[in-house]
Amino acid sequence: MEVTINNQNYRLNETCSIEQMLAAVISTETNGLAIAVNQTIISKSVWHTYLLNPGDQVILIKATQGG
Repeated sequence: MEVTINNQNYRLNETCSIEQMLAAVISTETNGLAIAVNQTIISKSVWHTYLLNPGDQVILIKATQGG
Protein backbone atom coordinates (compact mmCIF):
# COMPACT_ATOMS: atom_id res chain seq x y z
CA MET A 1 0.00 0.00 0.00
CA GLU A 2 1.18 3.53 -0.67
CA VAL A 3 0.67 6.47 1.68
CA THR A 4 2.01 10.01 1.67
CA ILE A 5 3.98 11.09 4.73
CA ASN A 6 4.97 14.76 4.90
CA ASN A 7 4.53 15.06 1.11
CA GLN A 8 6.70 12.01 0.36
CA ASN A 9 5.31 8.69 -0.91
CA TYR A 10 6.06 5.51 1.02
CA ARG A 11 5.19 1.88 0.38
CA LEU A 12 4.05 0.00 3.49
CA ASN A 13 2.65 -3.42 4.34
CA GLU A 14 -1.00 -3.85 3.38
CA THR A 15 -2.05 -3.82 7.04
CA CYS A 16 -0.11 -1.14 8.85
CA SER A 17 -0.85 0.73 12.06
CA ILE A 18 0.53 4.18 12.78
CA GLU A 19 2.96 2.60 15.25
CA GLN A 20 4.22 0.16 12.58
CA MET A 21 4.51 3.00 10.05
CA LEU A 22 6.64 5.01 12.48
CA ALA A 23 8.97 2.05 13.06
CA ALA A 24 9.40 1.63 9.29
CA VAL A 25 9.76 5.31 8.39
CA ILE A 26 11.50 7.10 11.26
CA SER A 27 13.99 5.92 13.83
CA THR A 28 13.70 8.77 16.29
CA GLU A 29 11.93 9.21 19.60
CA THR A 30 8.16 9.68 19.33
CA ASN A 31 7.94 11.98 22.36
CA GLY A 32 6.68 15.36 21.26
CA LEU A 33 5.35 13.94 18.01
CA ALA A 34 1.83 14.60 16.75
CA ILE A 35 0.26 12.78 13.81
CA ALA A 36 -2.57 13.81 11.54
CA VAL A 37 -4.13 11.43 9.03
CA ASN A 38 -6.19 13.09 6.31
CA GLN A 39 -6.14 16.34 8.33
CA THR A 40 -7.42 14.70 11.54
CA ILE A 41 -5.16 14.52 14.61
CA ILE A 42 -4.84 10.93 15.87
CA SER A 43 -4.38 10.46 19.61
CA LYS A 44 -1.14 8.72 20.59
CA SER A 45 -3.18 6.28 22.70
CA VAL A 46 -4.60 4.66 19.54
CA TRP A 47 -1.49 4.65 17.31
CA HIS A 48 -1.06 0.91 17.87
CA THR A 49 -4.59 0.12 16.65
CA TYR A 50 -5.28 2.87 14.07
CA LEU A 51 -4.86 1.23 10.65
CA LEU A 52 -3.75 3.28 7.67
CA ASN A 53 -5.49 2.94 4.31
CA PRO A 54 -4.01 3.19 0.81
CA GLY A 55 -3.75 6.81 -0.25
CA ASP A 56 -3.84 8.26 3.27
CA GLN A 57 -2.14 11.62 3.76
CA VAL A 58 -0.06 11.53 6.95
CA ILE A 59 1.55 14.57 8.56
CA LEU A 60 4.19 14.15 11.27
CA ILE A 61 4.58 17.22 13.47
CA LYS A 62 7.54 17.43 15.85
CA ALA A 63 7.27 19.82 18.80
CA THR A 64 10.28 22.06 19.28
CA GLN A 65 11.36 24.44 22.00
CA GLY A 66 11.85 28.05 21.26
CA GLY A 67 11.42 31.46 22.62
